[in-house]
Amino acid sequence: MNLPNLITIARILMVPLTVWLIISDAFGLAFLVFVLAGVSDGIDGFIAKHYNQRTELGAHLDPLADKALLVSVYVTLGFLRVLPAWLVIIVVSRDVLIVGAFILSWLMEQPVRVQPLVLSKVNTAGQILLVVTLLGATAIGLDLRGTLLAGEIAVAILTVASGGQYLYEWVRHMAGATT
Repeated sequence: MNLPNLITIARILMVPLTVWLIISDAFGLAFLVFVLAGVSDGIDGFIAKHYNQRTELGAHLDPLADKALLVSVYVTLGFLRVLPAWLVIIVVSRDVLIVGAFILSWLMEQPVRVQPLVLSKVNTAGQILLVVTLLGATAIGLDLRGTLLAGEIAVAILTVASGGQYLYEWVRHMAGATT
């Protein structure tokens, strides 16, 4: 156990707190905790890379923490009808597809190496930016409907494209692993 892994675990523990704050209409505090989680993601990655503290556990925990936070927040905001259901379905379906493919390849003894794609990082950044904008605007009562709609459309496109790229890479991996 090292510092980056401890930071990642702390980020995982921020998930229920963030959801509770959103459900409690404490959007300002939810905004702060969500931003703190995002900053901690950057910090643990920086420490792991620059101080040679990468671990296999961290390689699995980090994307799990990201998925747990984003999926939980998107589902919560969708349930409260702050985000449209169609977007929540797209975001959650992509992550279920990725996790399902990962588990299936592992069960078939053809494990996929955990490695985020560039498009996936852009997608995650877009998803985070949309939530930060939404939570911040809601916290201060700012009406950004047009901006949020554009963000929702951009996130949907990025999410579908990223999911498609992961599916393509997974199929290539599975075809290559069996030959």
